Amino acid sequence: MTPTVLITGCSSGYGLETARHFHAQGWSVIATMRSPRAGLLPAGERMRVLPLDVTRADSIAALLAEAGPIDVLVNNAGIGLLGAFEATPMATTREVFETNTFGVMAMAQAVLPQMRARRAGTIVNVTSSATLAPMPLVAAYTASKTAIEGFTASLAFELEAFDVRVKLVQPGYAPSTRFTSNGSERMQGLIPEAYAPYAQSVFASFAQIGAVTTEADVAEAVWRAATDEGAQLRFPAGADAVALARAQARQER
Repeated sequence: MTPTVLITGCSSGYGLETARHFHAQGWSVIATMRSPRAGLLPAGERMRVLPLDVTRADSIAALLAEAGPIDVLVNNAGIGLLGAFEATPMATTREVFETNTFGVMAMAQAVLPQMRARRAGTIVNVTSSATLAPMPLVAAYTASKTAIEGFTASLAFELEAFDVRVKLVQPGYAPSTRFTSNGSERMQGLIPEAYAPYAQSVFASFAQIGAVTTEADVAEAVWRAATDEGAQLRFPAGADAVALARAQARQER
């Protein structure tokens, strides 16, 4: 029987590439996005593109009613935020948490009853290498992703008794994605004058980064996490994220 993966946030970047990767591996794919667009993904019986807003309970319920049984859930949908925390309205911080944190939790809670009943299934939560090492100007974003790191580690323990696996994928810095452009309106005014010199130095350092992450790196890491039957919880994705994870492991020894 062909396994089915449901992936959130497939309109671009990691989600789009992950949907293509699973489809190429012969899986049935339910690729979701807020506003489905034709032509992004291969057509065929094994590919369904469905609407989903992970911040709305009614949207999640409608999706699951149409989706049917799900073997793997990939929580990839997320929004970016870059700016000085001092200048970030709390409403904006809450918006980031609604998608990056509560949206992930809501999707996991929605699929768990069927996975628990079948005693089978895997949830893969996509976070960020910002959880591996502190990075400037992304405090609220990092907080939203770090919350999911703790959530995932705890959830993995409580679902082990039901043979349901929970995994983390930690992408590195990916300049080829639309992280900044997708959140440009949300980020307006978040670099006040007092922070401008510091922000310029940070942006200059970004431009000099050698090892980076590609969409294909993340798709491959999600695939490995989804098909892993062992106890590994975290899967860094991209050369820079792998290096950070190794450095962190050395420090913890």
